[in-house]
Amino acid sequence: MSAAPAPLVGAVLAAGGSRRLGRPKQLLPLQGRPLLQHVLDAAAAGGLERLVVVLGAAADAVEAALELPPGTRIVRNPAWADGQAGSLGAAVGAMPADAGWMAVLLGDQPTVRPEAVRAVAAAALVGTARIVRAGYREGPGHPVAIARALWPRLVALDGDRGAREIIRAEPALAATIALELSAPPDVDTEEDYARLVAALATPAG
Repeated sequence: MSAAPAPLVGAVLAAGGSRRLGRPKQLLPLQGRPLLQHVLDAAAAGGLERLVVVLGAAADAVEAALELPPGTRIVRNPAWADGQAGSLGAAVGAMPADAGWMAVLLGDQPTVRPEAVRAVAAAALVGTARIVRAGYREGPGHPVAIARALWPRLVALDGDRGAREIIRAEPALAATIALELSAPPDVDTEEDYARLVAALATPAG
């Protein structure tokens, strides 16, 4: 009899200082909710029953503004200014002991789709790849699911680096799941935010 799939836990990286924006992007109002709330809701709707949310800059205000889905844990990255690697390390340190996979989402991609989360998670649990990432029309992106065996390599990273460094070194470890979806844009500047607000206000079709 085959072993049950290793549980997968989500990690939302939302510790950045919004340097280019000049105000906390996590709190930007978007359709009546904070921008970061959209990512948490998409993760939960995509089937992630447990989430670790990594906060850093403006952590108190961000945490107070969120409605956390059941099974969500907040952790703080005191070295948030050093880049993404520290937040990945904080997420790894907060993973439950029974987690075999960590599905990483970015807190500044509020239009990430639940179906992308679900597809990546499903592929991770049944395939042989050690890294599984969403494949959008524009190319690969997040969510990215990473097997526990690779977590020590994430912790060893520094600066603004992530799983892409591992994929560059060993491409055979990764699989990309083709999705008929456009990539969720990052919100890094006021222009990005204005463009997103306008796009969401435009009726589909």
